[in-house]
Amino acid sequence: MSESTQAEAPKVLLVEDDQNFGDVLRSFLEVHDYDVTLATDGLAGFEAYRQGQWDVCIFDVMMPRLSGFELAKKVRENDRQTPIIFLTAKAMKEDVLSGFEIGADDYITKPFNSEELLARMNVILRRSQVPADPKEEQTEFEFGQFHFNFPLRILTHTNDRGEKSKEKLSPKEAQLLRLFAINKNDILSRSEALTKIWGEDNYFTARSMDVFVTKLRKYIKPDPNMEIVNIHGNGFQLLVKSEIEED
Repeated sequence: MSESTQAEAPKVLLVEDDQNFGDVLRSFLEVHDYDVTLATDGLAGFEAYRQGQWDVCIFDVMMPRLSGFELAKKVRENDRQTPIIFLTAKAMKEDVLSGFEIGADDYITKPFNSEELLARMNVILRRSQVPADPKEEQTEFEFGQFHFNFPLRILTHTNDRGEKSKEKLSPKEAQLLRLFAINKNDILSRSEALTKIWGEDNYFTARSMDVFVTKLRKYIKPDPNMEIVNIHGNGFQLLVKSEIEED
């Protein structure tokens, strides 16, 4: 993601296969001081993405050559930070959850109000420009029998016999585990996790988070000393039982 200053217009990659709609939306955003590049299919969008630095990406879902979901997956292979907003007529609950699981920051169904899109973009950009908490600069963690390398998304388990096994986590799994590790043995509020990782606390993002918590529980299961506990009405807690007992 580019390091935009206040003097620079935020750079937006808009990928929309309806040329007329794309032109209208681009003009609307440009009037509101965004620098917009329009691509009209998924492959062209990916080429544009590779050639530039973007403050936010807006992808239609149903496109020729490469769907918006497929495009987002390619972006998220190496880029966890650039915000992605899906614009789509696909409003089924399963589609919305799929979009968030891929790594979307927002999911807006057509038809939509342009002012609402603008407001959501402004929120996402403000959030992405907030300086990081120093404790959240940490990238490697040790807990129980695990070592977690966040940049590589590798979770390594070493059992009592010294045997190692590794899991390659998805971007969302890695982001969530990192928050758990930062708040080890403390309560991680559901709202904080949803806001930081999914960008919004609502029914769909909460359901998506529950899916990822289940996956993380599976990954840490080999260590009986560890568990992710559901704290009713508050959130979750990554417990390392031996450390609690020592305290």
